[in-house]
Amino acid sequence: MIQILSADKLRAYVEQFNALDNELYANTYPNAKALDFLAANIPLFECPERSIEETYYFRWWTYRKHLRQTPDGWVVTEFLPDVCWASKHNAISCPAGHHLYEGRWLRDPRPLDEYAAFWLRKSDYPEDQKPSKWTLGYRSFSSWLADALWARYCVTGDPALPCELLPDLIADFREWQKLRRDPGGLFWQVDTQDGMEFMIGGHGCRPSINSYMYGNMRAIAAIAQLNNDSDTAAAFTVEAERLQRLVQEKLWDDKARFFKTWVNEEGAKPHYDWQKFAPRIYPAGDFVDVRELIGFIPWYFNLPEPGFEDAWSQLLSPHGFHAPFGPTTAEQRHPHFRYKHTHDCLWNGESWPFATAQTLTAMANLLNNYDQTVIGKRDYLEAVRTYARSHRLTLPDGSVIPWSDENLDPFTGEWRARVVNLRRKAAGHNAIDERGKDYNHSTYCDLIISGLCGLRPGPDDSLVVNPLIPEGLWDWFCLDNVRYHGRDISIFYDADGSRYGKGAGLRVLVDGEEVIGKSRLCKVTVPLNTDKKYG
Repeated sequence: MIQILSADKLRAYVEQFNALDNELYANTYPNAKALDFLAANIPLFECPERSIEETYYFRWWTYRKHLRQTPDGWVVTEFLPDVCWASKHNAISCPAGHHLYEGRWLRDPRPLDEYAAFWLRKSDYPEDQKPSKWTLGYRSFSSWLADALWARYCVTGDPALPCELLPDLIADFREWQKLRRDPGGLFWQVDTQDGMEFMIGGHGCRPSINSYMYGNMRAIAAIAQLNNDSDTAAAFTVEAERLQRLVQEKLWDDKARFFKTWVNEEGAKPHYDWQKFAPRIYPAGDFVDVRELIGFIPWYFNLPEPGFEDAWSQLLSPHGFHAPFGPTTAEQRHPHFRYKHTHDCLWNGESWPFATAQTLTAMANLLNNYDQTVIGKRDYLEAVRTYARSHRLTLPDGSVIPWSDENLDPFTGEWRARVVNLRRKAAGHNAIDERGKDYNHSTYCDLIISGLCGLRPGPDDSLVVNPLIPEGLWDWFCLDNVRYHGRDISIFYDADGSRYGKGAGLRVLVDGEEVIGKSRLCKVTVPLNTDKKYG
């Protein structure tokens, strides 16, 4: 394997992060083993913007902390300390899709193979053996697991696991139909079971769960086709197309020019005791009166047909979702934006990395797969800059360190859930020490790899590269040591050829050999040798 980048930068970052860390909790790979694990597993990256680059390595450094080897195989945790509402081995299904999208770039496939199987086969306690009344099972939260498993296949190129899990994925989807399908054909969900407590729009037929189910159906159809099961593929394709039509017809508010929650009979009910703290319960039969960031999730799965793209103007508006440490989870013009509440997990306007990552993935799809002029590459780069900038914590002495946690004040960058829990602890109440530190509830590295650097994973034996870096803003960048469809990939840009010494422009290497070179940043498609090498 020929590398463009050495591991020196990775080593320096790991030493920096380790030195700054108060390692309160450790799983299978503690800080002492971080460098060895990361050097063996992650793509290397460099760019001219220190914040974006540092956050890339920081997020891999934190992801490694969450890999836990258990009697039921590997799992990926959300919280480092054990929390009473988790499933077995402290795993929580809510961010599982994020975990698979981010972890699909690891060179060792075993942890994510076992993690995917864990959720479908081993995660739930028997009802009479739950250690806590708060313990939650796999379907306690909405999930796009099938879609994420397909997305991972598009990186590895290995069909064995998705084909093996196909019957489990079909059975899981049928359970979701029983649990959450409205008679009209849409799916409905409680906001907290979308992992999004106290949203202004509350419960009902939400863009989130309907997009997840659309993505899952599309993935099941694709996996069935891969498994030579054309009948299942056809049936799920028909179901997906029906749901796509319903989302566009029923969840698109033409007046607001946005995908919104439509309140069904179930959505009009109070679903938990905390409802008294929400601003209102909406009556059945109409849209909620607020735009929320979940309205961008349909593009995460390429659900909308052309014609809905003007919704994205709200992402750039300070009356919509734009903020210095945003995006906000609700539009700022709404009277209940950031309404007062004592709970630490608020989705009524704070900024959540979970939602930011979904929005940026959707945004990259918009830029790659739609012909539109509302959003451009500069907007994407600026959104990534904002997201990277949010990964910071100012200590009492004024020093600033890399940090990730649960939710942010979108205007100051203060980690809100952390502040609430520190106050509880100071007041003598029960509070887990640094509960959200190194929180694993979102993606970042995947956004750099598949978004900024433009490696667009697909199921066939070709490599599509479309960097979302505006021409003239960066003189160089490099993504190296990427394992893709059994090959080692390097993608780099060097404006004048002086950085890497391999010529000016965009270069793509496969197994150390240059397969394409362009004088400028542009979309390229590279055929790969079909002699696959997995692992």
